[in-house]
Amino acid sequence: MSGASPLHAAPTLDEALRDRPRDECGIFGIHGHSEAAHLTYHGLYALQHRGQESAGICSSQGGEQFVHRGMGLVSDVFSQRVLERLPGRHAIGHVRYSTTGESLLRNAQPFCANTDGGPVAIAHNGNLVNARAVRRELEGRGAIFSTTADSEVIVHLLARSREATLEERLIDSLSRVRGAFSLVMQTHDALIAARDPHGFRPLVLGRLDGAWVAASETCALDLIGAEPERHLDPGEVVVLRRGRLRSLRPFPRPEREAFCIFEYIYFARPDSNLRGGNVYTYRKELGRVLAREHPVEADMVVPLLDSGSAAALGFAEESGIPYETAIIRNHFVGRTFIEPAQALRDHGVRVKHNPIHGLIEGKRVVLVDDSIIRGTTLLKISNMMRDAGAREVHARISAPPTIGPCHYGIDMPTRAELIAHRMTLEELCRRIGADSLGYLSVEGLRGVSQGLKHGHCDACFTDDYPVPIGKGEEVPQLSLFRPVDEDRERGRDG
Repeated sequence: MSGASPLHAAPTLDEALRDRPRDECGIFGIHGHSEAAHLTYHGLYALQHRGQESAGICSSQGGEQFVHRGMGLVSDVFSQRVLERLPGRHAIGHVRYSTTGESLLRNAQPFCANTDGGPVAIAHNGNLVNARAVRRELEGRGAIFSTTADSEVIVHLLARSREATLEERLIDSLSRVRGAFSLVMQTHDALIAARDPHGFRPLVLGRLDGAWVAASETCALDLIGAEPERHLDPGEVVVLRRGRLRSLRPFPRPEREAFCIFEYIYFARPDSNLRGGNVYTYRKELGRVLAREHPVEADMVVPLLDSGSAAALGFAEESGIPYETAIIRNHFVGRTFIEPAQALRDHGVRVKHNPIHGLIEGKRVVLVDDSIIRGTTLLKISNMMRDAGAREVHARISAPPTIGPCHYGIDMPTRAELIAHRMTLEELCRRIGADSLGYLSVEGLRGVSQGLKHGHCDACFTDDYPVPIGKGEEVPQLSLFRPVDEDRERGRDG
């Protein structure tokens, strides 16, 4: 960054947008289709909301892998010419936002390796909480890492496993890591999909013209016209080979499942169906409960950006207050924007969002959003409402206060940076310039989440972490590393 901003300058547009938490990545795989790479491209396009830093596709034909990775959006990384250089009936793909590891091309996935069992490629979603400890152990045994991403430890563990088949080696590798993983692995003749025993991240199976498809969300299946089959269970490993499915459950079952509740609240696309039901319907119900918990007299309910729209609609229907799209979004703004002169800094936030003055002037407005992380976005929009003539501005949040970081694959600030951790409700209300502020209660959230049936993780709201970091930093089953056969090991990747 060039130059410096005054200490008390309003946050820039980029700073305001960084207020949004972001998921690590989205994954996609297809096995047995003549248009594998093209379909993977479209699948990643549907999963673009899960990662915008890099994209990659690895295809397989005749035991040989073909890979292309690049920085940027899917449409920036791939062209028709590039896709034509990815032949074969099998492919996996990945879109990334870095929650661990730097934003560099070498960290872009899928990761590919040649092992004595044949070539493999892996695309991973989630964070491994003991990745540093495993990496130190592997480096002590001579492994050389080429990336800073935690996902690479799986590749090294796989390459060093002494199990007989590649699926057994993957299971052996995954038994040594702790935390969140939903992943797809491509071999010369199979697509393998796996979820961690807690089930932090989603993964769904589908069928298309006799081919098997695996994806982070059902919206990716919808785009390519695939028929959803089912969601993988926590701890399940599925091997897809020659059109057949084999399901394995090799990991010890934990005391609780822990599907990330933020997938429902914010990350997943509203048109996706996760294991507990439709995302849009869930968010709308959160808004209904929020309206019952924090009623307010107002003239209109306004969603804060796109992510608050479903909850805002539920709030409006439950409260009887009219729903208005009073903030207009410019959908034609690119990823980069040249900031104006310091005197015109407030112009920056209106590049993407602008209020309708005639609709807002003199009105009491309820702004509904899904979360407050650092508070900069809500402050900006609240000020915009005031500037547009709003008589009152009330903030309603369809989740409890975010008081702790996520360790399992969501990019959230440190605890000290989370505004709800360091401010009381009254202080926060004043900070964002609202007349009142109401969060959904933990009890309200869990009441709606009972429909998920299988359990969820809400640690960012409750500090109840299913896999504690201290425990997770241990490297399990080190004694099971078998002695390395030096003759076999020569030439082996990792």
